[in-house]
Amino acid sequence: MKKIAIYGKGGIGKSTTTSNVTAALVEMGLKVMQIGCDPKADSTKNLMRGKRIPTVLDQIREKGDELKVEDIVFEGYHGALCVESGGPTPGVGCAGRGIITAFEKLEELDAFEIYQPDVVLYDVLGDVVCGGFAMPIRGGYAEDVYIVSSGEMMSLYAATNIASAIDTFKERGYARLKGLILNCKNIENEREIVEQAGQEIGTEIIAEIPRCQDIQVAENQGCTIFEALKDSAMKEAYSNLAQYMMKA
Repeated sequence: MKKIAIYGKGGIGKSTTTSNVTAALVEMGLKVMQIGCDPKADSTKNLMRGKRIPTVLDQIREKGDELKVEDIVFEGYHGALCVESGGPTPGVGCAGRGIITAFEKLEELDAFEIYQPDVVLYDVLGDVVCGGFAMPIRGGYAEDVYIVSSGEMMSLYAATNIASAIDTFKERGYARLKGLILNCKNIENEREIVEQAGQEIGTEIIAEIPRCQDIQVAENQGCTIFEALKDSAMKEAYSNLAQYMMKA
């Protein structure tokens, strides 16, 4: 089982990237579980035809000890397994702690043993790398980490923080930073800016996702590129990224 975490600043396109990579992987014949680690709980909606699935935390609150694994794992596009950790009641509790609780519940219910995915993708908010949001890095969950960034200052700032968190845990044999995914915003000299940032944090760009209207068209339908626009040239970018991740 290959375990990959995809981090990035909120709004940078990490969930779009993750769900399209998932779609590429399932079309390759792999069984994939995508776990959204963001209180917004919208990581998997484009694999579920725009539908938001019940979150692990919501189901824990509602069903308590009666909770079953099928209450939190849902089947989406081409059999992709979709999970959303969710977040606390607004104004009460900690979103990071919510991720920890969700991960513990997945383990308690033997989700990975029951579904036996070939690949697990963790889609993780990277604005704040506190204990909960760092869980995929430090908890032995993910092996490889990729950071989605553009040339915008705040996305690069988040990338630097994430890289620093990974570096903090590297001597414990935890996850490794495998590269940056440039999600283009068409900023002047964008690739050069991100390449420079990569050098400063000790990594490099491993994929470039062009800015394309097809993404918005697909998301307006609640789908990935692979489901909504089967002839889109964007499929190649995500398929190449998926193949790289499996070989890295």
